[in-house]
Amino acid sequence: MADGNAAAKQNGVLGWIERSGNRLPDPVFLFFWLIAVLIVISILASLLGWSASHPTELDPDTGTARIITATSLLSAENIQRLWVEMPKTFTHFHPLGYVLVVMLGAGVAERAGLFGTAMRAGVRNAPLSILTPIVVLVGMLGNLAADAAYVVLIPLAGIIFHAAGRHPVAGIAASFAGVSGGFSANLVPGQLDALLFGITEAAVETVFGDFTANIAGNWYFIAAMTFIFLPVIWYVTDKVIEPRLGTWDPARAGRAADDEQGDRALSDGERKGLRRAGLAILGVIALWLVFLFGPGTPLIDETANPEAQLTPFYQSLVGGFFLLFLLAAWAYGSGAGTIKNHRDLVKMMSGSMEDMAYYLVLAFAAAHFVAMFAWSNLGLILAVEGADFLGSSGLPAWALLAAIIVVSSLLNIFVGSASAKWALLAPVLVPMLMLLGITPEMATAAYRVGDSATNIITPLMVYFPLILIFCQRWDKDFGLGSLAATMLPYSIGLLAVGLAMTIGWVVLDLPLGPAAEVFMEIPTTIDPTAPATAN
Repeated sequence: MADGNAAAKQNGVLGWIERSGNRLPDPVFLFFWLIAVLIVISILASLLGWSASHPTELDPDTGTARIITATSLLSAENIQRLWVEMPKTFTHFHPLGYVLVVMLGAGVAERAGLFGTAMRAGVRNAPLSILTPIVVLVGMLGNLAADAAYVVLIPLAGIIFHAAGRHPVAGIAASFAGVSGGFSANLVPGQLDALLFGITEAAVETVFGDFTANIAGNWYFIAAMTFIFLPVIWYVTDKVIEPRLGTWDPARAGRAADDEQGDRALSDGERKGLRRAGLAILGVIALWLVFLFGPGTPLIDETANPEAQLTPFYQSLVGGFFLLFLLAAWAYGSGAGTIKNHRDLVKMMSGSMEDMAYYLVLAFAAAHFVAMFAWSNLGLILAVEGADFLGSSGLPAWALLAAIIVVSSLLNIFVGSASAKWALLAPVLVPMLMLLGITPEMATAAYRVGDSATNIITPLMVYFPLILIFCQRWDKDFGLGSLAATMLPYSIGLLAVGLAMTIGWVVLDLPLGPAAEVFMEIPTTIDPTAPATAN
């Protein structure tokens, strides 16, 4: 088996992808290297006099188009800014606060066992006729649980398919496609929305000044992804993958594969915990309804324009998800016995922050890359020149967004982190598309489609080796190439329907979420002190 895996790693396109990707540095150092490259480019751009004329803004002194010039990052002003503002640059990086707040609650829900038990309850008694779509749906909803979905649901799906007389690897493939291929699909926004929209907000502010991201800005879009992706994964599993795998032969496991502990019945404590968690969730929803419609309507700004009155509500969703996850986890833990007192709760909250240690390091590097990109004015120049080029190309909006999806899907093969890729792309793509009248929410949605589709075929995705081990539990000869070949039809199907869905969404000009549209008025200012004109 080792020789087979080695051959699979070395041969063909997958082998080339793995070798090429392994040569890339860790995403943290990737950002540091990019900062070094950015410094060199900024010096050259300043010496060469790179500049751009803003298409709509006039210089108040001359009455002509305002000129944007490149600035060296080794100028005295920028050197001072780098060292003096380093703490501010890090702590004011928008994704940081969003993600840490949500994870304070979600991390407790994972540690208390709420996520794992809820996923087990969702799939273990699924009717055989709809076993595949139930597994897939729970997988897509389970991506709210991040790591728990990979380590709990995916191996459990193999056990459940085996118990149903079906090929266990087909169950693993279906759940992997749901959790990772449908990474952005969900019925409600979650921590991924907080993460990506935090980066989007930072990208807008580097060019247009103050901007507040709407964490629910892709709500309708990701909900539609859930219902559009589900039948695709269902069809590929039942009509393509399982027939290709054939009838499972227990002898291929190479060792005992009859451990059904993952499929054990829920205990009385777990059932009690789930009931309490359900009541806690209803309580948080009721509380937010009171905030919306109760005395004083604290989450509605009745003095604002009608389209902006719900802005406080959208901004409250980060805190709302924190409270929902935290109280649901506490309620579950009190019933299941995993949280005995408030000290256990605090310990779990602390543990969830320990899990974010790597992200904190990554955020430090990404924050400085984004900030320095803005200080150099290269983002402004690239956005204006890129918008001019794309505008003169005559390409419709749907074609531009389709190209972003394809580029994102290809980049995903080499850089697995969704946040790292978006931190690289957003500072150029978001302002450029805004200058063409496309909202930050739509740019983010297009990126998410491309990012999800190829998660399941790259060996560089952090959970890819773990999924391979899950498969080898049932088939000792199942290698890296086997897993990639199994997942490739899902990837192609998800990318195709994702492209079609995005194109249709743009052509029909459907809302992406509450107060989030596809198109916007082209901003008339890029003054860093002025807010952007956006929905």
